[in-house]
Amino acid sequence: MGWLLHLLVNSITLIIVAHFFGQFHITGFGAAFFASIILSILNFIVRPILVILTLPVTVLTLGFFLFVINAITLKLTAAFMGSSFVIDGFGMAILAAIIITILNTLIQKMLVEPLKRS
Repeated sequence: MGWLLHLLVNSITLIIVAHFFGQFHITGFGAAFFASIILSILNFIVRPILVILTLPVTVLTLGFFLFVINAITLKLTAAFMGSSFVIDGFGMAILAAIIITILNTLIQKMLVEPLKRS
């Protein structure tokens, strides 16, 4: 149940980012949900490998390089999704990764955790 809730929150954040930025296109909630599934799988498999390979750079940048890794996983997700999920440019992917991280954190802290407690 927790994983499904995480997918729903991630889908909502993808739709919010797509709404505010013209360079970030997603066709609908179904595509956002499927993109969330792919993104979760990539975060489980690819992200740890990238984090280990880039550990010196991540330490030197005080962790900010993790946003680049998140942008890479977003671009990979867009590549798997085809025309239903398109990110125009790597700069947009980095900006989207930052905003998605912030939105996911806010939604988790303000909505999901209080609902789990009650």
